[in-house]
Amino acid sequence: MSSIFTRIVNGEIPSAKVYEDDHTFAFMDIHPASRGHTLVICKEEYPDLLTTPAELVAAVAITTRRVAQAIVAALQPDGFNIVQNNGAAAGQVVFHYHVHIIPRWEGDRAVRGWEPGTANMAELHELASLISAQIKTS
Repeated sequence: MSSIFTRIVNGEIPSAKVYEDDHTFAFMDIHPASRGHTLVICKEEYPDLLTTPAELVAAVAITTRRVAQAIVAALQPDGFNIVQNNGAAAGQVVFHYHVHIIPRWEGDRAVRGWEPGTANMAELHELASLISAQIKTS
């Protein structure tokens, strides 16, 4: 079964389209965190960042930048968040790769940050080594 986003791209479900090109589609979020909250999706359906081909991730990034520039010009927010969730534990609800652009104004409570933790340098070096060992070079 197709995701709700695929159905939007196919015109089966209405949306307030902001932008479209061969690989990406941007539209207003119907459950916005703030005024102007926009979603940018890959037209092809992949569940998350890790399953989406690199060239399509790049296309979504380029569209995200383009739409964010337009949001800033049109709405003049004080800033904006770019949010991309992967997996239910990270808050992903629709399993179709997408990016949120959330305009922000001073004093709003649209997106709350995390509580910074603490780590020691030895642990950071150990984690860096574990992660670095998993990076595959082409």
